[in-house]
Parts: sequence; C-alpha cells; structure tokens
Amino acid sequence: MSESYVIIGDGIAGSSAAETIREEKPDADIAVITDEGEALYNRILIKEFAKGKLPEAPISIHEPEWYDERDIDLELNTFVTDIDPDAHEVHTHASGIYTYDKLLVATGGTPTQLPVDNSDADGIHHFWTFQDARRIAEHAEASDTGTVIGAGLLGIDLAAICAAQDVEAKYIMRGNRWWRYGLSLDGAEIIHDALEEKGVEPVLESGVNGFKTDDDGNVVATIDADDNEYESDFVGIAIGLNFNTEYLQGSGVETDNGVVVDQYMQTNVDDIYAAGDITRFYDVILDEYAQNGSWGSAKQQGVIAAKNMVADDEEEEFRWVSSYSITHFDFPFLSFGFPTMGDDECEEKYSETEWRRLSFKDGKLIGGVLIGDIAPQGKYKDLIRNEVECADQKEILLEKDFDPDKLAPQQEQ
Repeated sequence: MSESYVIIGDGIAGSSAAETIREEKPDADIAVITDEGEALYNRILIKEFAKGKLPEAPISIHEPEWYDERDIDLELNTFVTDIDPDAHEVHTHASGIYTYDKLLVATGGTPTQLPVDNSDADGIHHFWTFQDARRIAEHAEASDTGTVIGAGLLGIDLAAICAAQDVEAKYIMRGNRWWRYGLSLDGAEIIHDALEEKGVEPVLESGVNGFKTDDDGNVVATIDADDNEYESDFVGIAIGLNFNTEYLQGSGVETDNGVVVDQYMQTNVDDIYAAGDITRFYDVILDEYAQNGSWGSAKQQGVIAAKNMVADDEEEEFRWVSSYSITHFDFPFLSFGFPTMGDDECEEKYSETEWRRLSFKDGKLIGGVLIGDIAPQGKYKDLIRNEVECADQKEILLEKDFDPDKLAPQQEQ
C-alpha cells in the first residue's frame, strides 16, 4: 500500500514540498489542497505586474498540467475546515476527506484588516495574491489620488505601484521613518527621498482614523490621526498578516502567531509538519525561534520538510540565511538574515544613496541591510552561516570594500 502525503497550501513552500516528495517517493499518493483558484505563481513578480511593468505570462510558475505530469492531485478552490490527527484526516468545506500518513501545513497568512471605519470600502486594497494584484493594477491605473498605509516591506510595494501608475499618493507611517525596526533615520531618509522623487509623499508619525466614502460605497478620502483629510480614490493597506491557523483548532498543534516547528519543520503533533510564512521555526544559527517571510526561505523550508516527511531515520535541519530585495528605485536595497533582532549594531552612510547596517547577537553577525551597494551580501552571509564572532571588529566590517580576510582569526573554544 502506497504512502499518502497531503499538503495544505500551494505557495512556493507547499509546491516545493510536493515536488521533493515526488522525487523521493515515485509511488506515493500526493494531494495539494489550496483555497486559491490558480496554481503556483511568483509572489515576487506580482508587484511588477501591478505596476504595469509585466504581463501575466511570466508570473505563473505551474500550470495544472505540471501536477498531472507528476501524478500530484491538485485541488483548487478548496477550503480546509479542520484536521483530525488521530484519524489522520483533513476535512474540507465540500465534505471531502483526505487521509494522510504525513501532513504539511503551508497555508501562509491573510492580510490584517485596519480596525477603523469604512476599512472595507470599495477601492481599499490588500496586496497578497495574484488576484489582489489584478484588482490593484486595474484600479490604480484609473485612479488619480491615493494613500498607502503600512511602513514595511509590503507597504512600500504599494507605494511603488502608485508611483508607477501615476497615482498622487500619501504614504502614512506611524513612526518617524519607514521600516523603523530595520533602519535608522539615516538609512530611512534615503528611502524617503526616493519616494518623493517618484511622487509619493511620506506622512510621518501619523496613522489612520478612518475613510470617507461616496453614496455608492467607494472610498474618496483618508482621514489621518490628526484629522487631516487626503483625497484618495485608491487606498493600499499592508499592516501585517494573520496566519491561517483556524482549521488547526482542536488538533493539538502548537501555535504562537503561526505554527511552531523545530529545525526539522516538525510540529509537536506526530506526522504533521509546517513550512513557509506560517511557521515559527527554531533557527539553529540564531539559537532561538524566529519567523521569515522571504521566498527563498519558504522554498527551502518546503524542501526540508518534505525530506524529513519521507525519511525513515535521518533528519535534515533547516539552516538558511534569508534575503529580501527591493527594486523600485534607482539604487538597490537588500536585507538579509534578521536585521531587526539582536543586542548590538553598527552602521555607516557612504553617500546620499549608499548606507549599510549590521546587527549582532552574542557577538555574532545575524543580519543587516544594504542600500546602494549590495555586493558584500555574500561575505556577510558567510559570516552568519559560519557563526563568526566579529562584533568587536565593526570598523573592518563597515569598510566600503569589506574584506573578510582582514578579520582577526577566531579564538578556539
């Protein structure tokens, strides 16, 4: 009797897991269940589509035929209602039941709603799926004014979409700078200037009290925390994700702002694994639990989870240094590792569009942000992977042409 693997979610984590399982187990039964209406697509490229820079064709990664060729059962538009770990069953909204020997949870998240009046009005958008991108592209192209709320890595995508679609936009941020957890004011000012050059005005140390609508329920204005009113027939909101764990209630699977897994992507319940954005995983380099929403991290987690799901005895750890890039401006931007964590840091500004910040924990490099020159990323990532103690050599680390060979050798433990 062949083994049965069920994967909930067809993002890059779930799809990579399905592909890996098929490579490892040619005769296994594999089912991929997703509530979306289309197969895997590139979440990185949908922002370029929404900006009007790309057609749909390059964004789709897998057509349904891809799954057919690999004998993988793909179930689109299917909502999981609950799972029964004792019976090893996944229950869906259409009363369909899928039995499994091993189960992978890879359902990601749903954008958080802004808890203010009229936040569900027509013309207010959240940016997560390809379908979201289609609606955003169509509406932004027809809009003259807009606002963006959410000073993070997804919010700036919405701001760039407004710029590319010639929407005169205000970018409302609660703090005194964009991505205040990852950048100092020196670094953020480079981003602020670039936004203004593209016609997007940062509105700092503010928030949103609500939205005004017309008689047809369309948004027409945004009211900020100081009761300033901004005309906006387009609104984009990106204030975080709510992780899709409702169907796990009663399963015994541990959740803590996501699904908790160890370094092998295993949950606390036998035969249930998780991968991707939804995971709160044990990071063996950081030596603590963490979360990471990058594409590369999710893909690798899917691969590692799959290998451990099919393994008889050997287990492979998830050991990864992630990176996230932004390509909206004339200069590159890249974050790597965990730049918002740590107990020590250093930074340097080299020019009006070049800045660097590094974060440390227990004397070891754990992350950083590069603006303007991202060439040193590989050298820094190697230091993180090798867990090099180097926080006492900040001057060398911040040299414009950083050479890791200049670092003093580590003392043997």
